[in-house]
Amino acid sequence: MKHVHEGQPLVRAGATLEHARAAVIMLHGRGATAQGILSLMDEIDLPNVGYVAPQARGLTWYPHSFLAPLDSNEPDLSSALRAVDDAFKFVEGAGIRTDQTILLGFSQGACLALEYAARHPRYYGGVIGLSGGLIGTKDRSGVRPPSDKEFDYAGSFDGTPVFVGCSDVDPHIPLMRVKNSVEVLRKLGADVTDRIYPAMPHTINEDEIRVTRAMIAQVSTEGAASSS
Repeated sequence: MKHVHEGQPLVRAGATLEHARAAVIMLHGRGATAQGILSLMDEIDLPNVGYVAPQARGLTWYPHSFLAPLDSNEPDLSSALRAVDDAFKFVEGAGIRTDQTILLGFSQGACLALEYAARHPRYYGGVIGLSGGLIGTKDRSGVRPPSDKEFDYAGSFDGTPVFVGCSDVDPHIPLMRVKNSVEVLRKLGADVTDRIYPAMPHTINEDEIRVTRAMIAQVSTEGAASSS
């Protein structure tokens, strides 16, 4: 299958991975950039953390809504998932284990982060989906429970901490899909914290930044202990 996003840059910021205690793989939204999502690093404001962000070709991971049938977003979606996998391999090659790595995404990047994690369940340092949900459906309304085989993921997160935050009136992310995604992740053994924010626009709020910072700080502290 064509690797649509092949050759796109992997942008890095923060501590060098060789000296970092934790890593964060950050996935930008539709129409955005790797550099843009990395600006969250300034608000998180933690030392000894390395950040990497793959860039989508054309600023878009896949062409249609995340609620569309899976095949309508191919080959872009499979290529996007491969780009995330390549980012994990890059981080692991620098000596940062998966349990020291947090996968974070916003909007289309949140959908991609949650979908990647659900397809590759294992113990991560954490998974953070800000305004997103699992990808794909046979129901074009996107609001029915995920009962078809496209949501039959296999494996276990073994208690991975997962945070999912979203508005109750997000114009792009139906609340029912968020709730369904949380249910699926819990069934896969994730320790999910979900927060629905009343009347919030399609953005990242201060509470989500606080939760994100706390999760990364916890992984960074554990990474320091394991290396001492």
